[in-house]
Amino acid sequence: MTPAARVQAAIEILDAIASAARDGGAPADAIFAEAMRARRYAGSKDRRAIRALVYDAIRAAAVAPVSGRAAMVSLADQDADLAALFDGSQYGPAAIEADEPRAAAGVAAPSLMALFDPLIGADEYDAMLQRAPVDLRRNLLRADAPNLADIFADGQPIKALAQAWRLPPESPAVQHPAYASGGFEVQDAASQYSAVALDAGPDMRIVDLCAGGGGKTLAIAALTHDRAQILATDTHRARLQQLPPRAERAGATSIETRLLNPQSELAMMPDWVGQADRVFVDAPCSGSGTWRRSPELRWRLTPARLQRHLDDQARLMDIGAKLLGAGGKMIYAVCSVMACEGRDQVRKFLARHPNWVAEQEFLPDGIGRKAGDGYVFTPKYDECDGFFLARLSAP
Repeated sequence: MTPAARVQAAIEILDAIASAARDGGAPADAIFAEAMRARRYAGSKDRRAIRALVYDAIRAAAVAPVSGRAAMVSLADQDADLAALFDGSQYGPAAIEADEPRAAAGVAAPSLMALFDPLIGADEYDAMLQRAPVDLRRNLLRADAPNLADIFADGQPIKALAQAWRLPPESPAVQHPAYASGGFEVQDAASQYSAVALDAGPDMRIVDLCAGGGGKTLAIAALTHDRAQILATDTHRARLQQLPPRAERAGATSIETRLLNPQSELAMMPDWVGQADRVFVDAPCSGSGTWRRSPELRWRLTPARLQRHLDDQARLMDIGAKLLGAGGKMIYAVCSVMACEGRDQVRKFLARHPNWVAEQEFLPDGIGRKAGDGYVFTPKYDECDGFFLARLSAP
């Protein structure tokens, strides 16, 4: 493909991504993959170049643009070499008109930025949209798990995590044979910190209430030496079905999965009510802390969607409270930098459960910043996804 044809392909893919964002359709990665399948003539260099154009344009646009061309023209306004490719050549985009629409530039819509935790300053905005590194967790359940420093020389250790390693963005770590044999997992440092914060040990009964594909479940199994009784639940069948094969690859045998019906979660866990020593609530959220990885999420969040997340978060915290036995602990976690999903949710939970206590010091020094009764993480200050974490103790 010519450079101009790559730009036109990126514009067409951006059209589909913007439309899906407005209508609640497929995520950008899925749309890009399907678009590349339809363009089998595109070589690997073409695909990499088109992907870079697409995601650079997404990161530059604060809200869903009126068209893919508007997003790309806005990017071209800042890049003379890119603008020169709007030359009207065969398969390329038409020349740019001075008065044609441009995408609105910025970090996010002002209405979303107003919801950020008050600790987060303007100096942190750029880091929220930079490409994320690839964080790894060595799997200690595999006796032959390699030292990550030995096989990934271009990485570096991660602060306060003894068995973790950070690689540059888009490193193909999963192509290494050690991944296929269960030697390590790809997991952002914030998620690894949250698993450590659960303070779980062998012989405990543990519920991962929103397990999804099981990344944190596997981290908890490793931290407890595969000797805890872990129940991993979710209401999304496709996500939860990913966990058993992942557990088998990791050598984790202590995990039971249970698919729950939305709004009936507690009724489907009668054997766990009041019995758990630890509950992990990684609740559905805005995903505002993961904009580095999925920047189009900024385009998707509406007040109605955010309110649904807030309602689910409060409900799931209350369910977690009923699962815990006396003296048990619950981790509340969201990959969000919004106060309404973080510190405000914990404050409201404590108002509903006045006998509960929010633990104030439960992370290593230098990890996270205190935000109300929890901690907030950001890409700039913690070099990980944006995250909120609180640990709550049952009476």
